[in-house]
Amino acid sequence: MIGGSVGWFALFSGAWGVAMIAIFIQAIRLSYRIEARSPDLVNRTGLPRRAMLAHTVANRKVSRDPETQALRRRMNRLLMWNLAGFVLFWVVIIATGSLQKNI
Repeated sequence: MIGGSVGWFALFSGAWGVAMIAIFIQAIRLSYRIEARSPDLVNRTGLPRRAMLAHTVANRKVSRDPETQALRRRMNRLLMWNLAGFVLFWVVIIATGSLQKNI
């Protein structure tokens, strides 16, 4: 059996990790959809490549039609949730460390 504070932290860390990966994968999938809708970002090489997240976040070479911009805003929200998740995890680590000092 896992100890009290270690047990909840392990469960929290695992759930947090799965959630962050799932959110980031959704953002990458949206980035690929945005690239497919933007003529300047379309992959014409025929070879697989990484998602152009920096271009889509910065709205660089992205189509200006309302539907593509809505997809971009949704992707940016997902990335902000990802960032907020890392901040939350940092706060939990700081709080857990200060609790352990008092034991």
